[in-house]
Amino acid sequence: MLGYLYMWPFTRKKTGSKNTSPIFFTNTLSGKKEPFAPLRAGSATIYSCGPTVYNRAHIGNLRSYVFADLIARVLKNAEYRVRRVVNITDVGHLVSDADEGEDKMEKSARESGTSASAIAEEYTKLFMEDISLLNIDTKDILFPRATEYVKEQITLIKILEEKGYTYQIRDGIYFDTAKYPGYGKLGGVVKEGVGRINENKEKKNMADFALWKFSSLDEKRQQEWDSPWGGGFPGWHIECSAMSKSLLGETIDIHTGGMDHIPIHHNNEIAQSEAANGKTFARYFLHHAFLTMETEKVSKSLGNVVYLSDLQGRGLHPLSLRYLFLQAHYRSPLSFSWESIEAANEALTRLWRIAGEFKEESKGIGTSSEASDRITTLLRDDLATPAALALLWETLKDDHIQAKAAWGVIEAAEAVLGLSLTNPPFYGRLKDTDMPEEVQQLIRERQEARISGDFKHADELRIHIENRGYAVEDRPKGVVVTRKLN
Repeated sequence: MLGYLYMWPFTRKKTGSKNTSPIFFTNTLSGKKEPFAPLRAGSATIYSCGPTVYNRAHIGNLRSYVFADLIARVLKNAEYRVRRVVNITDVGHLVSDADEGEDKMEKSARESGTSASAIAEEYTKLFMEDISLLNIDTKDILFPRATEYVKEQITLIKILEEKGYTYQIRDGIYFDTAKYPGYGKLGGVVKEGVGRINENKEKKNMADFALWKFSSLDEKRQQEWDSPWGGGFPGWHIECSAMSKSLLGETIDIHTGGMDHIPIHHNNEIAQSEAANGKTFARYFLHHAFLTMETEKVSKSLGNVVYLSDLQGRGLHPLSLRYLFLQAHYRSPLSFSWESIEAANEALTRLWRIAGEFKEESKGIGTSSEASDRITTLLRDDLATPAALALLWETLKDDHIQAKAAWGVIEAAEAVLGLSLTNPPFYGRLKDTDMPEEVQQLIRERQEARISGDFKHADELRIHIENRGYAVEDRPKGVVVTRKLN
């Protein structure tokens, strides 16, 4: 178990940015960019749809958690007290969002010849390792599992039943969307056009969804529970409403997820939560666009997945993926290629070198400036990460910037971007004595080639130097040589 589910592991920041710029987010509920105003002054609650742990999270999945981390960092930087929940789905998510097919956890367990609980443990552990490598701040996050909140899910279904929102058919208890007039208000979804294949002819309406599924008589499930309606297991959607209510309250400030959650999963959450509680479920819904590969969404079903470990296997730092995500606005599709991730890795490595040099020069003491304030303002304006990165680079390339001012800019950027800029894992400018004589000779020859204008030969020598594990960067103040990041 992940534990610590009954006590919030957070403290409010004592100090923070003095920037008073308002925070804006694009709210899918309204379709507009709105100023953020929490339900309770000085506090913000965030629920993020977490992984279904039947397999490892791929890099497309991981964009969701970097995105939610940026939101939390912006709020914390503005001195909000932040409480977060990221659910772990370890039961009830069927292979079809239309409540058809086999439970993903049961299917994975059967195919691997192990237990559903063992599958959940394995992939939850890998998920936690991945988000740690991506520098996602988990101090204020609870990670409840669906199987730990079955009682709460049953209670919520009973409330819906008592209020007349449910009906029973052969395979389970369903939510009657016709009884909830606001169904589909998120993203302007029309009930008849939610993209489902209505395979279950017993359903009253195409958009109706399962709250509780009965165990089939001809199968033995590993995960099932007793309920007032018979043995079975909860549907996928009900877990989020139950855990959000239990841990964050009946109304939350922000709900996050991918755009693929809009038409079905998030509209279902809204319907069942608001029908049961009689209150607004979430005041802001924030959604990120897909990560694509060769114009197709990165998806396990399409078989075009890449894992964070694959990047590491190629000698790329995990944070290069975070940097790649930050290069595009969260509402814009982002295309992944090995060329783009290698370029991101190189750019981040170079940024670490520059940050490391300014840290030494400034002795880690930063001063605020127009540039540092501007970066904070950009990031508070609907997470404008591409513009913030561009300004960061422009500022640090300025030959006339003072070290303390540069360090202040780096601190402002790091507070939200989370790229380890204030504690770069690698930057080390090397002295001649730190390198083998062979490498020193190649560097001297390259300098001579550049001075003589033979840039083709200089590029060839750069490749020889890099092949020996060193990186060469031509800076206005001279050549900087570092060990390459492995």
